[in-house]
Order: sequence, then C-alpha cells, then structure tokens
Amino acid sequence: MRVVIAGGHGKIALLLERLLAERGDQAVGLIRNPAHIADVHRAGAEAVVCDLEAASAEEVAVLLSRADAVVFAAGAGPGSGAPRKDSVDRAASVLLADAAERAGVRRFVQVSSMGAGQPPRPGSDEVWAAYITAKTAAEADLRGRDLDWTILRPGGLTDAPATGRVRLAPPPVPAGTVPRADVAAVIAALLDNPGSRRQTLELVGGESPVAAAVRSNS
Repeated sequence: MRVVIAGGHGKIALLLERLLAERGDQAVGLIRNPAHIADVHRAGAEAVVCDLEAASAEEVAVLLSRADAVVFAAGAGPGSGAPRKDSVDRAASVLLADAAERAGVRRFVQVSSMGAGQPPRPGSDEVWAAYITAKTAAEADLRGRDLDWTILRPGGLTDAPATGRVRLAPPPVPAGTVPRADVAAVIAALLDNPGSRRQTLELVGGESPVAAAVRSNS
C-alpha cells in the first residue's frame, strides 16, 4: 500500500510512517520545509516537498497519482495564530481532498480533534476557537465528498509510549488523553479496514486492543 501523508513531519505522521514502513507499506510524507527531509527518511518514508498553503489541487493530484490512500495529519501547530488555523487545518484539508478526487484516490483518513463538530465553547481562547472552527469546517467538507473517508478525532495528545489499548467509538466519547503512538497505530489499522469508511470516530486511551477497537467500528 502506498500512503501519502500530509503534514509528513508532524509527530503523529512520523510515527505512522515508521509503522507503515515496518510492515512493508510505502509511506510518502508531504512536508513544507526541506530541512525535514532527513527526519522523514529516518522514519522509513519518502519525503516530498509540497507547501499545501501555496500548491494547487492539480499540483497535489500529481503527487497522489500512484497512492492507494491519503492521510491528512497536517496542522498549523502550537504558536500559530487564528489565520493559519484556517489556512492549514481547514483549507489544506480541502485542497488534499480535491487532489484525491482528481487523482482517483478514494481512501482518505482525516485527523481531526475532539471538540470538532460543534461551536467552540463561549469564552474559549481565540486561537483554540479558530482551530475547532477550522476542524469542523474541514470535516463538513469531507463528508460532502464521494470518497471513502474516515474522520478520526483524538483526545488530548501525549508523547507517552504506546499502550496498544484505546477507546474508539462514534461521538460522543468522554474527554480523555491518548498517546500519539496509539493514534498512529489506529490510523494504520483504519487504512486496513475499509468498513470504517464514512464514519466519524473519537479516540482516547482505553482498554480495547487497537485492532479489536477498529474492527468493532468496521
């Protein structure tokens, strides 16, 4: 399986690239900064420089032409302001979905966030509100497309080691945290389970082994 990952230098993406490479799949990380090429290569993936805030859908479609699946794991990241939450967390996802349609790549896993799907809570920080608004809009755009999409909403992300056990279910799932390594493992399992298509799933730490949790939602 050839999987193209937007946000290819992100923490979840690097973990996912390593998992895919270890099991014999071909991961391709789309990155904005050429200085990150070596890190993506060390994860076992091919690195392709592509700025999703500047590229056209046609240009990105060329990069997806041989892909079997696409993962949107990009994000503006900490320290970015409200405008970049929209240009990356929403607009870049829309661009990638446009490109997937043009390239004929049906499988699309979008990494969103718990809290998306409803308006930001009154009094929320401006940047957090922009982030949730962007994620909500990106989800809505994807649901309107004829793609085999799965939307994954992790809870609070940690850098703790993988536990291999999660709680994965349609919303609402009680708030909680989840290691990024477990998020990457869930994405890899979702890619193997087409029965999870057209579902929105929330993810936190739990008791179910990853494979079983994904199968139960497929």
